[in-house]
Amino acid sequence: MRAHLARVDAVLVQAVIAAALSFAHLHDLASAAGQDGWKAWAYPVSVDLLLVAAWKRLRSGASKAAGWCWFVVALTASLGANVATAGLLDLADVPAWLRILVAGWPAVAFLGGTLLAHTTPAPEAAPVPAAPEAAELPEAPEPEAKRPAPHVPAALIAHARKLADDHHARTGSPIDPETLRARLGVPASLADAIASRL
Repeated sequence: MRAHLARVDAVLVQAVIAAALSFAHLHDLASAAGQDGWKAWAYPVSVDLLLVAAWKRLRSGASKAAGWCWFVVALTASLGANVATAGLLDLADVPAWLRILVAGWPAVAFLGGTLLAHTTPAPEAAPVPAAPEAAELPEAPEPEAKRPAPHVPAALIAHARKLADDHHARTGSPIDPETLRARLGVPASLADAIASRL
């Protein structure tokens, strides 16, 4: 157990160090490219959030192509900042193309985040049943087993008789099972059973 905790702690410490260094590199590059103040601090947050959103999409198993696309874009931005600030780039004289990339990043991140958050995978198409062969005859439906008549309480039959008598007095014809069912508010099978006893 202690070895497991030590391994988790080491991984966590390593993740925090890597995140802090990457965060600082992204901030330094954004600042050198003309994004000062709070804007320079927003860039690392934007890149890391896009990485997290893409990773979440990959872990969900839905639309993996979109998840991989935006994961690679965010990882390229993060890795590019790490490499650029390693002394390969003069931060006092950032080239125009890099200033353009840094200035355009918010729109790219917004597009990626929106697409990852608001697109859902297309529903799977329902399988199309195979057409029956010409020589194949349809199977005859098996007769349903005769169900026993439902038990009908005597009070319900007495009430149904009153309704039937009232219907006959008003219309001059016996009450049909559908009208009886509607007046009693019972299922059709129970209405049939009651009608057979009237």
